[in-house]
Amino acid sequence: MPPGAAVTRVDLHVKVVDDDVVERAKAAGLDVLVYAPHFEHVDTVRERAARFSDEELLVVPAREYFTGTWTNRKHVLAVDPDDPVPDFLPLDVTMDELDGQDAAVLVPHPEFLTLSMDRGDVAAYADRVDAVEVYNPKHWPWDNARARAVARELELPTYISSYAHLRRTVGEAWIELERPVDDAGDLVAALRAGAPRRMFRRRGAAHTLKCRAEFAHLGWENSWEKVDRVVLKGLEPTNPDHPRYPDRFADLNAY
Repeated sequence: MPPGAAVTRVDLHVKVVDDDVVERAKAAGLDVLVYAPHFEHVDTVRERAARFSDEELLVVPAREYFTGTWTNRKHVLAVDPDDPVPDFLPLDVTMDELDGQDAAVLVPHPEFLTLSMDRGDVAAYADRVDAVEVYNPKHWPWDNARARAVARELELPTYISSYAHLRRTVGEAWIELERPVDDAGDLVAALRAGAPRRMFRRRGAAHTLKCRAEFAHLGWENSWEKVDRVVLKGLEPTNPDHPRYPDRFADLNAY
């Protein structure tokens, strides 16, 4: 790109944000973090994103929706959604809800384990998908290859992210957009327009260790953390039965 051209470095999907994460992101040269924690109401996400944004780092609220049945889960990532949509709805219902919102719709980790949109799902909603993730540290090399094949076959824009569940993974993968991003609306517009981007990730032994730690974290998420969330803490803030959502969502609960 021409010297002096505007470049915005974005980590398009992190699960954690606090003072340490902000410091790490700035040290890594990032300009934007997309913050999409699990099982948090979008209003809570917005409040936290605003709290940790400043003149050096923009934190953009997002939601990674858990859709489908317990045995056939499909994840969808919406950047800066307008209205609250719960988890645990059928995929088609979630996509229909997002279709009426001014949000960028991304496909995180396609065909990864049992928690992703597969090739057929992405094809069915290709006209609503703004980009497909083709690398994150939880992936193994074959996962990246499958994801690239999905995006290539469907001719969809791609992205990578740190998908950081652990603080030390923030800034391990990012995109560079060839335009300024001053607020969430700018980022959504860039993604929806398929704006030119370059993709970068760390390499070497330290990065590989962080990748393996992120993959191992899946075991924690699906064991004690799940027991704590479901059994000890009660109803999740993103459950369709939660009183913060209209009754129509409870009737569509797929779990």
